[in-house]
Amino acid sequence: MSKQLDAFIFDLDGVITDTAEYHFLAWQALANDIDITFSREDNEQLKGISRMESLEIILEIGGRTADFSEAEKEVLAAKKNEHYLTLIQKISPDDILPGMKEFIATIKEKGLKIGLASASKNAFTVMEALGLKDDFDVIVDAKTIINGKPHPEVFLTAAKLLGVNAKDCIGVEDAVAGVEAIKSAEMFAVAIGPKESFAKADIVYAKTEDVSYEDVIRKYMSS
Repeated sequence: MSKQLDAFIFDLDGVITDTAEYHFLAWQALANDIDITFSREDNEQLKGISRMESLEIILEIGGRTADFSEAEKEVLAAKKNEHYLTLIQKISPDDILPGMKEFIATIKEKGLKIGLASASKNAFTVMEALGLKDDFDVIVDAKTIINGKPHPEVFLTAAKLLGVNAKDCIGVEDAVAGVEAIKSAEMFAVAIGPKESFAKADIVYAKTEDVSYEDVIRKYMSS
């Protein structure tokens, strides 16, 4: 008996578009404001985690974890978001990562549901700028959930809102924390990035343009 498949649930950053550079520049600007040196190498630690967790890491890097109250940290996180929102105003459909528009179109043609499970609080803004918001049945972002990745809540919430069982979904991610979240939700995990980074993924592609609908389905059905 073949397995049932009802939906694909995507991460946003690094899968559908790459706003990582905008996040880095926004965090770097904030770090500069509070006299912390923040490099691209440091930025790798922030992949796939929430805004407040990211801020804590930056404060730790700068040796300033005890220098701000919780209220002050909220102000700093909001300031970073203001930087970011200014930067993403230039996003357009041209910023959809290679192959993803076609991949999403194929999923829709096959009659499957599509959800977004993003750690970003600006997912709606970005998806609208990309011209993809109406292609997704459900968008779940960090404003909607309590627990960030690697907790499975964002993927489980997307599945629930889609009206499907999590085990009948395929999740697509580019972060280790995201893949952990997908597997904790008992979904099939498609990872994009270096194969050696994703031991828990069911299938790994080096780049978005390598992702093949037929290949993913074949692997899913035989898993």
